[in-house]
Amino acid sequence: MKTIKLFYIPISALLFTGLFSSCNDDFVNTKPLSEVSDELVWTDAALAQAFVNELYNGFGQGGFNEQMLASLTDESMFTHPGRGINTITESRSNPADQGWIVDSYEYGNMYKRIRATNIAIENLKVPKFNNEELAKSMLGEAYFLRAYYYQQLLRFYGAIPIVSKIYSLGDTDFSASRNTYEECVNFIVKDCDDAAALLKGAAKIDGRTSESAALALKARVLLYAASDLHDVPTAKGKSTTISAYASPEYLGYVSGNRMERWQKVKAAAKEVLDRSEMAYKLTLSEKVSPSEGRANYIALAMGGKSKLADADAKRDLILGRFFNDLKDEGGAYVGRNNGPNGYHNWAGNSPIQLLVDDYETLSGEKFDWNNPTHATNIYTNRDPRLSASILHDGATWKPRTDDVKNRDPLNQIQTGQYEVIDAKGGKSIQYGLDTRNSPVEDWNGSYTGYYMRKFVDADPAIVDQNTRQSVPWPILRYTEVVLNYIEACLELGEDAEARNWLNKIRFRAGMPAIPETESGQELKARYRNERRVELAYEEHRFFDTRRWMIAKETIGRPVTYISVFGALKDGKKVSLYQYNTDNYTYSYKVNTIAPGIENRNWLDKMYFISIHRDEMNRNTKLVQNPGY
Repeated sequence: MKTIKLFYIPISALLFTGLFSSCNDDFVNTKPLSEVSDELVWTDAALAQAFVNELYNGFGQGGFNEQMLASLTDESMFTHPGRGINTITESRSNPADQGWIVDSYEYGNMYKRIRATNIAIENLKVPKFNNEELAKSMLGEAYFLRAYYYQQLLRFYGAIPIVSKIYSLGDTDFSASRNTYEECVNFIVKDCDDAAALLKGAAKIDGRTSESAALALKARVLLYAASDLHDVPTAKGKSTTISAYASPEYLGYVSGNRMERWQKVKAAAKEVLDRSEMAYKLTLSEKVSPSEGRANYIALAMGGKSKLADADAKRDLILGRFFNDLKDEGGAYVGRNNGPNGYHNWAGNSPIQLLVDDYETLSGEKFDWNNPTHATNIYTNRDPRLSASILHDGATWKPRTDDVKNRDPLNQIQTGQYEVIDAKGGKSIQYGLDTRNSPVEDWNGSYTGYYMRKFVDADPAIVDQNTRQSVPWPILRYTEVVLNYIEACLELGEDAEARNWLNKIRFRAGMPAIPETESGQELKARYRNERRVELAYEEHRFFDTRRWMIAKETIGRPVTYISVFGALKDGKKVSLYQYNTDNYTYSYKVNTIAPGIENRNWLDKMYFISIHRDEMNRNTKLVQNPGY
C-alpha cells in the first residue's frame, strides 16, 4: 500500500482510549494510525490538497539558508570555514566530494520531489472527488512544481533523465538515461504551458504558484537555453573541456537556429511584462531622488512585507517562499545569519569588494580606484542600491543591543581601525565594533569589511539573533522577467527597446538614463552589470556567470576586501569613536583575502556540477559531466 504521512498519534493516547483493552483477530488488520492510504488521499479533496501543499516543501528555505549561493560567486564569501564552500570555489569538486550543495538543488532530493509531483499529476488528471475546479488548480500547481524542480536540476547539472512515470515495487529496471538538453527544455516548457492554462484566472495567493509564475519560469528556462553555455558550437569555441566532451547533447543545443531561441525568450518574457499590474514603479520618465531610489529597492527586497517598506512592492514578487512565525524556520533568521557581529549576529555571507566596485557612481560612471575623487569617497554618491544592499563602514543601522549601545550611541557600522585619545591623553588605535577584533563576538566578524543589508529588516524590534523576521525569498520576480526581456532584445539587436526597459529599472533606483550612444557590446556590458546589482544575492549570479561563460574572469578571481583607517585630524580630541569626516580623515585600501581562508580558482569543469558517484553507481545508464 502506498502511503503518505499526515499525522502521528502517540501510543499513550491510544491507551487512554481503551483501544488496547481487548484482543481479537481484527488487530492484525488495523490500519496504520500515522498514515493515510493512497486510495483515500485521492478520493478526499482536503487530503489531496494536503498532498499538493506538501509538494511546495521542495523550495526548502528558498535561498535563505545559512550558507547562500552568493558565497559561491563574486558577490560574497562565507565567513565560517569547513562547510564545503571552498570545495566549489576552488574547483576541487568531484563526484565523490561535490562540496556544499543546498537541498533545493541536490540531485536525489529533487527527484524525490519530482516523484511526488508525478503522483499528484497522475491522480488529478481525472479527479476522484467532486470538485473539478479545485482539482484543476491543484493539477496546475503540480505541473508547475514539476517544471520548477526539473529546472533546478537542469541549470545545475545540465541535462538529466526526464521521469514522468511512477515507479512501483513491481518494476524491474529503475535506471534511465539522460535526455538531451533540448528534450529537457521542451518538457519543462510544456509543463509550464500546461500549468499556466490550468491556473488561468486563479487568485494570487502568497506562497502559491500562479499563471504568471508558470509563464515567468518558462521565460527563465528559455533564456538559459539560448545562452552561450547551452549553444554547443559557441560553448566549444570558448572551452576546451566542453569541446572534448563526447556527449555535448547533454549540455546544450547541438543544432538549430539560435536567433529563434532568443525570439522565444522575448515572446515568453513579453507575455509576463504585459501583466503591468505586477510592475512596481516602472513607468517613470526620469530618475527619482537617491533617497527614494534606495527606499524603492529596499521595499523590493522586503517583498513589501516590512512595516518600514512600501507594501506596494509586493506586486513585483510573482512567487515567494514565505515564512510562518509560528514555525521556527531557518529562512526567518536571514538577519541573524548575515548581520554584523557588533549586533550579536553571525556575518555569514559577507559582501566582497568585487561586488562593491561594480556599483556605479550616482552620475552613471563606472567606479574607478584610479580616480582620486572616487578612491577617497568610496561610499559617497554611489548607486543607491549599494547602501540598500550592503552595510559598509560608517553606514547608519539599527539601535545596538543594550550591552553595546553605550559604545555606539549613533548606531554606525564600524569595520575599520580608528585613532582615539586614550585615558593618558595620547593616541591609540581602536578596532571597530563590527570587526574580527571587536569586543563583541569577534569570532563572528566579517573578513571583508562589509555586511549584507539586502533582505535584512531594519525594524528596530528585530534586534539580534533571537528575533525572527518575515521577509519572503523571491523565487520569481517581475523585475527578473524584465531583465530577461532586455537580454533577449540585446541578442536580437534591438538596442533601443533594451535601453528603454533598462532605464525603467534604473529610474526606479535613482540612476540616470543610459546614453543613447551606447549600443552593441558596450550596452550589453551595461546590462550585465545592471542585472548583477539589481539581482544581487538572489541566486542568479552563480548561473549568469556560467551561462555567459565569463566565470574565469568573474567568480574565478581572488576575493578582495576593504581595510578602513580613520586618522584623527589635528587638534581633534575624540575618546569615543563615531564616524565623522569633520574629526577624521579616512583612507581605504583594497586587499586580497589570505589563501588559507579561501583560494578561489576556476576550472571549466565547474560550468556543470558533477553527478554524484553514488547516483552513477545506482544508475549505470548515466553519463558523467565533462571534466570529471
